[in-house]
Amino acid sequence: MNFNSTFLLRIAVAIILLVHSVPGMFNGGINAFGNLYLDAVGFAPFGLYLAWLIKLSHVAAAVCLIFERFLKWAVGITIAVLVAGIVMIHGREGWFVVGGGRNGMEFNFLLIVALLTILFPKGWVKND
Repeated sequence: MNFNSTFLLRIAVAIILLVHSVPGMFNGGINAFGNLYLDAVGFAPFGLYLAWLIKLSHVAAAVCLIFERFLKWAVGITIAVLVAGIVMIHGREGWFVVGGGRNGMEFNFLLIVALLTILFPKGWVKND
């Protein structure tokens, strides 16, 4: 494990991804997400499989972040899932998750920026 400048951010995002995914694997949350939501918005009959893929990708990304391995894949796939969440769900709910709204896109936006910061800790513009 590398204790560089992104260590705390990697651990924090990994915890968020795990807490957002693992409980649903045991309390029926993933089944509800897949069968009730994803099937209803057009992914039937594959909603449940897609829900499991999304949650398992979060768990895999968390492991990659903790051990700082395969970051390009982990960050890329996770950002794709988060952007899809904004497009399909959170964007139409507005900006705020709580307070000024409900289920908005601010949380996904912050995670995307955090993941990009992990992947590009010095920015992506070369200063040669």
